[in-house]
Amino acid sequence: MVKHSSRILLNQAALKNNINFIKKKTGPDVRFSSVVKANAYGHGIRQFVPMAEACGVRHFSVASAFEAEEVLESLTQDSGIMIMGILYEEDIPWAIEHGIEFYIYNFDRLPKTLEAAKKLNKKAKVHLEVETGANRTGLQEEEFPKALEFLKKNQDYLTFEGLCTHFGGAESLSNQFKIDRQHERYKAFLKQCKAKGLQPHYRHIACSAAALAMKDTVYDMVRVGVAQYGFWPSPDIYFKHLQEVDKTTDKPLKRIFTWKTDIMDIRHVKAGEFIGYGTAYQATHDMEVAVMPLGYSNGYPRALSNRGHVLIGGKKGPIVGLINMNLFMVDITHIPGTQVGDEVVLVGRQKNNVINVQSFTNFTQLVNNEMLSRLPAAIPREVVK
Repeated sequence: MVKHSSRILLNQAALKNNINFIKKKTGPDVRFSSVVKANAYGHGIRQFVPMAEACGVRHFSVASAFEAEEVLESLTQDSGIMIMGILYEEDIPWAIEHGIEFYIYNFDRLPKTLEAAKKLNKKAKVHLEVETGANRTGLQEEEFPKALEFLKKNQDYLTFEGLCTHFGGAESLSNQFKIDRQHERYKAFLKQCKAKGLQPHYRHIACSAAALAMKDTVYDMVRVGVAQYGFWPSPDIYFKHLQEVDKTTDKPLKRIFTWKTDIMDIRHVKAGEFIGYGTAYQATHDMEVAVMPLGYSNGYPRALSNRGHVLIGGKKGPIVGLINMNLFMVDITHIPGTQVGDEVVLVGRQKNNVINVQSFTNFTQLVNNEMLSRLPAAIPREVVK
């Protein structure tokens, strides 16, 4: 099998550490739903799902039926799958047939789901998503009583698996007033369920930020995305944790992700010569320059041109010139003994130095989630102990 121009390594021990830490925060009786949308935040669904199952996770959340199918094909245990986003009408029977849970975010979806369940003679597992203030998706207040009535009448074919909502910005303490208002609206929907004598199996509203920092939002299940991969949802959530443990620094979350490549070629560049396209970088002295075999088509942000660094031999090498579609150059004048084929760390640790995803996001204005989820699925992912 021919080699790809870069590779991603996923650390099993780091994932186990992260899941244990999050479970300590949420409590032992709360269901942990691993959010693996966007190709498991760039980590790779097919590699990550068995890793999470090995850590005891038995529920996965995705954004589409397409992703749900990929999770289904990756399972090693009898784990549950929940679609939080798009499920096309023609795919509803497929979801029911495979026991896949899905959100109902408008009333019209209920009769269509009932029709499919009757044809299959199999129960559909539905989560009623309610609108509480994010104004993205969710049942409006006025259609909720009708939806509950419909569920109550058709319990032979529709299982009320969950009642849920999504917080719009729980990672920022400046949004706390909005999150509190959303939570109050959610509680009002719960009261309607109780009044109807129809309770969901799972109440769930907490994302990573809420699960880590807002205990009152942790009900029966939490939907954990970025935190399981070793990233704090925001500085606000990290500082809140430090206050709780009364420390000035703490590193309970560990990155599971390392991204590597190899030096493709080494060039001697004379003073006054330009490196790469245009005149973005001119050598002020004689330089040794290493060529990397990837670029922005491989998920390496172009905005790191003349700003980013990589690790070679444990030392930071600055990027020189513009990052191309599938090449970029690094100054290695200060790293003697470097050779073609030497391993290069793009994200991760090498000896005593580290390149964090934040190194990318600080320069490029990308958030962690965006940077990670843009990594091409074609990059091979390998699980390491």
